[in-house]
Amino acid sequence: MSENSKKTKDNSRRNFIKNSALASSFLIVPRHVLGGVGYMAPSDRLNIAAIGAGGKGQSDIVNASVNGRERILALCDVDFSGSAAATVKKFPKAKLYADFREMLDKEKDIDAVTISTPDHVHGPAAKYAMERGKHVYVQKPMTHNIREARMLTEMARTQKVVTQMGNQGGSNPLLGMVQKWVDSGKLGKITKVEVWTNRPVWPQGYEMPKPDPSKKPSALDWDLWLGPAKETPYVPNIHPFNWRGWWDYGTGALGDVGCHLIDIPFRTLDLMYPKAAECSVGTVFTKMWTPDYHPEGCPNSSFITIKFDATEKTKSPLVMTWSDGGIRPSHPDIIPADSDIGGKGSQNGVLIHGENGIISTNINDSSPLMPKLYLNDGTTEFGPEVEEMPEPEYGHQRKWVDACKAGFNSKEHKGLTSSFDYAGPMTETVLMGNLAIRSYMLKRENSKGNEEFYGRKKLLWDGENMKITNLEEANQFVTRDYRIGWEM
Repeated sequence: MSENSKKTKDNSRRNFIKNSALASSFLIVPRHVLGGVGYMAPSDRLNIAAIGAGGKGQSDIVNASVNGRERILALCDVDFSGSAAATVKKFPKAKLYADFREMLDKEKDIDAVTISTPDHVHGPAAKYAMERGKHVYVQKPMTHNIREARMLTEMARTQKVVTQMGNQGGSNPLLGMVQKWVDSGKLGKITKVEVWTNRPVWPQGYEMPKPDPSKKPSALDWDLWLGPAKETPYVPNIHPFNWRGWWDYGTGALGDVGCHLIDIPFRTLDLMYPKAAECSVGTVFTKMWTPDYHPEGCPNSSFITIKFDATEKTKSPLVMTWSDGGIRPSHPDIIPADSDIGGKGSQNGVLIHGENGIISTNINDSSPLMPKLYLNDGTTEFGPEVEEMPEPEYGHQRKWVDACKAGFNSKEHKGLTSSFDYAGPMTETVLMGNLAIRSYMLKRENSKGNEEFYGRKKLLWDGENMKITNLEEANQFVTRDYRIGWEM
């Protein structure tokens, strides 16, 4: 075989698909007719890489492989000694990297990536991948702050890549039952939504642990784990799970399950940007008359009120409340006293209140949705308490893979339940609650020399311009400070 022939034969599958036209002796079809930018034949295998291969990243990349139908080309993790080790064993041919930037720059044949890192790395990793034309699946919450969510939403359209956020319950077919109840008008005007959770279920609401580099696991690349966060020596008991309770890395109870719970009313009621938010948080006293003050971390509990303009679905302005830390709404009279509200044990749930009745549902992750309709005239309609799930997580990852193969703007792409066009505004709404919490903790010395909490007010939000209009200091939480080399 000549050298030129060998080079032709060795052209990568991906470059061939992306750069060649489909031709035969009968016709030549322009590539855009076949599915748009980045189109590949549905019969071909997608080359996928994982950014974050342990924990939730393990199930994300396993589900994206679709039982071996797709090719897992590379795995990236800052610590392969933990749960990521099982992922390496599952995909022994995958190349291993610690730095996703190095992986994406070296592995040119990667088509798509799953991103299942701590929250603070979601945005930088997704941006880096999309800039290189990669399709992305990003765990919830889509980003660590509102500005990042808006940026990635717009970038997905510009780069013409297929996206999906990992709120898998959005693909639960039982949401169609809730949507039908809303669309039927049975509830009448919908004025209130109550959302609650038993989270946090990790340590939260206390002083940040002190750094101790001597306790750093040898296999952990702490500098890469920090990513865009400020440089600091290794802090014990943060990796791999408890980072959720600290603002530099996590997004608290809201970030953990808000995209599962708030997704239900946001989706079924056609909500968009809120117009106002306010909150209060649980106070802990370890000294008499002196409340603990730890603004670097999320509170042990919070209560948040978010207001929306009327939509075609609600027919009325809407008030949504969120409570966490085990605080839940009062039991509505229309629901029998011995019945749970929301999910099992009433630990997590959503109540959609209309003038004619209430819809009750559980958390919308992979837990049973348990949809229930109660009308004032005594009519009830219940969905199943035990769900059949013929494929993992309602096929949420598999549907994204199919859409990647079909191409940007394809039928499969438009059929995704949490592409960034939807997930971006929904994530912004979730993170608005965190903006209210962090503003609530702002304090300064007043003219009398006393400390005052000046952010404890109703915050007015200009969604189109991503700006609090009545407290300028609150806008610092729309974004974050980025370490050099990790800017967005």
